[in-house]
Order: sequence, then structure tokens, then C-alpha cells
Amino acid sequence: NGDVANPACSGIEGVLEAYHRSLRSVQLYGPTNFAPVVNHVARSAAEVLDGSQYFVLLIITDGVISDMAQTKEAIVNVS
Repeated sequence: NGDVANPACSGIEGVLEAYHRSLRSVQLYGPTNFAPVVNHVARSAAEVLDGSQYFVLLIITDGVISDMAQTKEAIVNVS
């Protein structure tokens, strides 16, 4: 949603709104490292034990993922 301190979105509408807003303000460039982001989202999701929330991680890249092996490993480990 653009708020580093509280990056949560509310519902699919919130995710789509954040996505559209980011398209106007984000410049994509490398290196592109996704493993830290995957692990961060997984830690946040692990804190919600009652099933009251779900987490969506949308990965957008403009080319090569610099840490592809680590990103694959992170996705497998947190799934």
C-alpha cells in the first residue's frame, strides 16, 4: 500500500488499489532480490494464528531476479 510501517491492504480491492497506485510511482531496476520479501511476508503471516487474515504476495519484476535460487527456496520453505 506504500506505507512501510503498515503495509497491509484490506481485501482484494485494497490490493488492486495499491497495485495501481504503485504503477505510477515505482521505477523498476536491479538488482532484484525477492527472497527477503518472501521471508518477511511469511513471518508476518505466521503471527496470525487464528486464520482471521490471509496474505497475498504479488511479485512484479522487469526482468531477471538476481536471487532466483534463494527466492525459489524461500517460496518452497514458506508454502
